[in-house]
Amino acid sequence: MKSRPQIAVRILEALKDTTTLCIVGHGRPDGDCVGSQIALALALQAEGKQVTVWNEDPAPTKLRFLDPDRLLQAPVPGRRFDCVIALDSACPERLGTVRDCIQDRGLLINIDHHTSNTRFGDINWVSRREPSTGELVFRLLKYAGWPVTPRIADCLFAAVSTDTGSFQYASTRSSTFAIAGELVKRGANVGRVCHEVYQSYSLARLRLVRHVYLHFHLTHGNRTAYFWLKPADFARTGSERSDSEGLIDHIRAIEPVVVACAFEEVEPNLVRLSLRSKNPAVDVNQVASRFGGGGHPGAAGARIPGKPLAVQRRVLNVIKKALALTPRCP
Repeated sequence: MKSRPQIAVRILEALKDTTTLCIVGHGRPDGDCVGSQIALALALQAEGKQVTVWNEDPAPTKLRFLDPDRLLQAPVPGRRFDCVIALDSACPERLGTVRDCIQDRGLLINIDHHTSNTRFGDINWVSRREPSTGELVFRLLKYAGWPVTPRIADCLFAAVSTDTGSFQYASTRSSTFAIAGELVKRGANVGRVCHEVYQSYSLARLRLVRHVYLHFHLTHGNRTAYFWLKPADFARTGSERSDSEGLIDHIRAIEPVVVACAFEEVEPNLVRLSLRSKNPAVDVNQVASRFGGGGHPGAAGARIPGKPLAVQRRVLNVIKKALALTPRCP
């Protein structure tokens, strides 16, 4: 491990003077968010800290094995903390209802890897090179000399694996494999993590997958694929909203598709947009930023007010313009 960067030194020095901490993450948490939150919480608890873990939404069913003690809880107003650590969250708005419950605090530390991060903390460790926040948390634990137990290793392996598409995305670096290897050495149960995360989908989720295959659309010369999820779709399939995580990858994998979109009607006039790009020349972070969102060049999202069809037209029009600047592969 290289010498400690100054930003990590600042964070560790600041943590020495804290007793009560709250670790928060973005709404609709994914594997990177949940894994990073629980791993850091366990490490800080081992150092004698009083740690609370908050998220406005519960962990998806497939990730709850990482948190058998149910450390991750819904936020409660009226609490005060010496320090709040925000993980994997590009801006305060991504924290949802948690944001209003962490106003009575001392220091705010922001640790993230999103390109669109607004550096909203008092101390910001934002490394856009890292494909996951889990890698940053692992580095912090190593710099601090804190033990990486098998349980922490499971959490961080899940974080790193899920945010790299099981090490398939272009964002995956050689250091990602090195860290994954270190986590295995420290007891990460790769078989169990992969079984729970990738091989234990509910029948309800499979019904959603069927819905995607039956109802997705192709446009822009088959270079854009998109589908809709509406409240009736979740009700009909008996699924939860967390079951929609990763569905976009099914249409992203279609050979001619460059940009994949998932539209989800959250409320009658609010749409959750997820975007994926397979071509570095098409930066979906820029697309999402047009609608107040953000993320990474290859994966981004936004929450867009408006009627569903109007939102769809606006988004597809922006994507069409982005594709027009990108030559077709021969």
